Amino acid sequence: MQQDLFKKKSIDQLLAQSRGEGKGKSLKKVLGAFELTMLGIGAIIGTGIFVLTGIAAANYSGPALIISFMISGAACAFAGLCYAELAAMVPVAGSAYTYGYVALGEIWAWIIGWDLLLEYAVCIAAVAIGWSGYMVSLFESVGIHLPAALVNAPGVQGGVINLPAMLIIAAITALLIRGVSESAKFNNVIVGIKLVVILLFICIGVFHVHPSNWTPFMPYGWNGVFKGAAIIFFAYIGFDAVSTAAEEVKNPQRDLPIGIITSLVICTILYIVVSAILTGMVPYLQFKETAAPVAFALQKIGLNWGSALVSIGAICGITSVLLVMMFGQTRILFAMSRDGLLPKVFGEVHPKFGTPAKSTVLVGIVTAITAGFTPIGVVAELTNIGTLAAFIIVAVSIIVLRKTRPDIKRDFKVPFSPVVPILAVLFCGFLITKLPMITMIRFVVWLAIGVVVYFVYSRHNSVISATKE
Repeated sequence: MQQDLFKKKSIDQLLAQSRGEGKGKSLKKVLGAFELTMLGIGAIIGTGIFVLTGIAAANYSGPALIISFMISGAACAFAGLCYAELAAMVPVAGSAYTYGYVALGEIWAWIIGWDLLLEYAVCIAAVAIGWSGYMVSLFESVGIHLPAALVNAPGVQGGVINLPAMLIIAAITALLIRGVSESAKFNNVIVGIKLVVILLFICIGVFHVHPSNWTPFMPYGWNGVFKGAAIIFFAYIGFDAVSTAAEEVKNPQRDLPIGIITSLVICTILYIVVSAILTGMVPYLQFKETAAPVAFALQKIGLNWGSALVSIGAICGITSVLLVMMFGQTRILFAMSRDGLLPKVFGEVHPKFGTPAKSTVLVGIVTAITAGFTPIGVVAELTNIGTLAAFIIVAVSIIVLRKTRPDIKRDFKVPFSPVVPILAVLFCGFLITKLPMITMIRFVVWLAIGVVVYFVYSRHNSVISATKE
């Protein structure tokens, strides 16, 4: 039985699946390095830069927020290099789930896949609620006041349903069903808009920096800096969604490492620059008053037109995050269903659009209901711990495969292995210890439910088990 739990998928099997050996099971290959880089930027730059920078500066890091971003960025850089090697070697949908299946065995693949399903679902709902808040605010700025009952979840300021959050999820669901090429083109446009807005903020804000606002630089000490790094790690969540697109990339061995690493470098630089300017423009404690720190900073220096422009950029930014996160979850659900660990109906590909339409519909329904009727609150922190756990699995997979399968062709190699994968494990493990205890408890409960599902359903319906029998 123990051997059965740790059965692995061969890379040849996975590549055969990605080539479409089996009707209705493969995805269209339409993406290049540019689209992947834009997907990465679309996933990373959004809620983090437009919302979390102020929260982390006011409550955890102070002006040392730039160090918090460097620490989170380092953890992601080490993990990103590991993702790049595996994505180029195994260019198949499923990301960390698939890599775990190849390197560590089915039970570990299931655990990380189950973890990622929760991570993405919670993140999608949280981001959709954030999108709704910005959109309602934008309407109010032009004199249109939407009924509170239709823009808030039950129990929140007289709310009955958060309709805008549900509608944006429905729209993106339809777009993702239509095709990944169309989704990527839409993403390119909105990512371009938000990058212009961020660069405009940098150009304006740098002339309004007062170095005295950076004193004291580390008001909450190193513990605050590390806690800030664990909280703002949410800002980096999503770059792994680039690897979920592996099966839809025209030249994965070349383009996946470029897309993953380039998007991470660009976003880390932007985060550090923006956080330095923000805390230099406005004393860090004032950010306790707002959930829109970039717009708030521009209002403080009297540039209301800039504040309105940033709100539009924030809506574009959050929309792109929503698009990429929904894309990522549908691909993981598709991969797990194709392997028989979840109902196989969700592992089918639409005959016309070449997309996992049924997986996309399921994700859309579940996340729309969650966003429409649930106040997210601290549950969003589950996203952080889920992603950190996924990064650890990916890093361990690199070490294991280097030992067990040295013969595999590696078009991209993690430099200084096993040092870099070990650093990824240590950094991510350390950040997990800085998250609230309630987050860890919820995470363990979710994994316990997943173990039950695996032994009741998934283990008996696994495609690889049927093949071996």
